[in-house]
Formats: sequence, structure tokens, C-alpha cells
Amino acid sequence: MPSSSPLETPDPRPALVVGCGYLGRRVADLWTAAGRRVVALTRTRADSLREAGIEPLLGDVTDPASLNNLPAASTVLYAVGLDRSSGKSMAEVYVQGLKNVLDNLPPCDRFIYISSTSVYGQTDGSVVDESSPTEPLEDSGRIVLEAERVLRAKLPTAIILRFAGIYGPDRLLRKQALLKGEPLIGDAEKWLNLIEVRDGARAILAAEQRAPLGETFIIADDTPVHRRDFYTLLAKLLNAPEARFDDAPPGVPVSRDTNRRLTNRKAKAVLGWEPEYGSYREGLRACGK
Repeated sequence: MPSSSPLETPDPRPALVVGCGYLGRRVADLWTAAGRRVVALTRTRADSLREAGIEPLLGDVTDPASLNNLPAASTVLYAVGLDRSSGKSMAEVYVQGLKNVLDNLPPCDRFIYISSTSVYGQTDGSVVDESSPTEPLEDSGRIVLEAERVLRAKLPTAIILRFAGIYGPDRLLRKQALLKGEPLIGDAEKWLNLIEVRDGARAILAAEQRAPLGETFIIADDTPVHRRDFYTLLAKLLNAPEARFDDAPPGVPVSRDTNRRLTNRKAKAVLGWEPEYGSYREGLRACGK
């Protein structure tokens, strides 16, 4: 949103982050670095947030009673992921948790929801954009799509950002398997769609500034990549054994891998956002920085 002029009173409302994890924390840090007041809903990390200048608010999206003190915020970033150690199902967190927050949230100017491109189910390698059919193959994608529908019904002005696979420092896909020399299960020639976490955080700031209310955007880098090429380079950068691929052993269920190439054209055109790491090559090499 445009900054206030010197004659305007600064907005006293904070930015609220619900889901201050790998992605949300980076956005919170960018906001605090810009001098903004940031409140983050957290179940366990109050001390580390406070040390970073972020105001912790203890609560759990799956516990409605813990959400009755949500502040009136200028912008809400909803970036909740599944913590498998919580014992909660994906539906409880993504769908019911979102309902709980929306039922307790005071009005805000912008609600930015971090979704996933798992809502797309294309398997033919085709190019996918925001107008492509959302017909997920996996239960996880169907739950994500159900959450989007809940959000659209309850808050039509929400901005939905469908993220490709997020990677970055301290989160390198299949790193441990590569270091151990284990084969990667699945088709090496299928497409991966990725976004480096710092580019993802910058896309969220751009959406806050320039996204029309109620719009949906794909957030991905410029370069879909075959799994073979991605993991070959990652293994080289890790000084790991050469990446190997294999079919699943007999009796081991294999997910029906989607195979698509995401385009970020809309996000670049409308948000004025440009990924610094346009491909996995630049992104992987920057992960140690």
C-alpha cells in the first residue's frame, strides 16, 4: 500500500502474520526492517520472535478459544503450514483453522493468503496459469483447494498467492537423500516448479502494494526444470554422489505425480515483481548466502 505523506497520521495498526514459519518469518523481518509494527500468531516461538522485534501472540489456529485477541491489522499474511508434530490433520489445520481465524479476525485492509500450486493436477507437461483448471490429483491438493473456496466465500477480497515449491537456505529438497547416495523415486524427466524463499517474500510485499483485491497469482520463478537437471546440480553443489533415480520398489505406493510448467507472467505484469533468482541455477548457488 502507498506510504503515508508527511501530513498524514501513520497507520497505528500492525501487520499480522499468521504462520510465521520459513516464509512468513522472512516477510515479518522485512516489515520490521522497514519500521513497521508486526504481530505474529505463534504456538511456541514467542521468545525468538520477541528477540527479532516481532510481537508474539500466543494462539493456535485449531483452537478457536485462543484466537479471541487477534488485533485489528492493516495487512494480514496467512502462511500456515502443516506441523506434523502437532498431531493435527491437514484438513483440521488448512480448512477448519482458516475458518477459525476468519471467524475471529477484525476487518483488515488486505488479507494475503499463501496457497499452493498443488491445486493444479495437470500431468501432460502443459503450461499452467491462473486460468487453468484446478483439478488436484492428491488429497493434499484437494484440501488446499477447499481452503481456498472457504476463503473466497468468507472473504472475497482476499489475495491468494499460489506458491510453487519453496526452497532456500536450510531448505534444500531431498538434500539428505542425495548426501546418502539414495536413489530418488519417480520420473526424472517430469517438471519441477520452484521459488526461492527470498523471492517469495518479495512477491508478498509486492502483492501488498499492488495486487487488486480478490485476485489470484501464481508465484514461481521463470524456469520450470526437469527433476534430473535440478537434482544433478544440487548434488554437485553439495559435493554429494551423483543423483540417481529409480522406480518405487514393489509394494510401495507411488503418488500420481503431476507434470506441468507454471508461468509467473501475471504476477510479473500486475505486481511489478521480478524474481532475483530467475532459475534454480542462480537460486541454488545463493542458498549458502
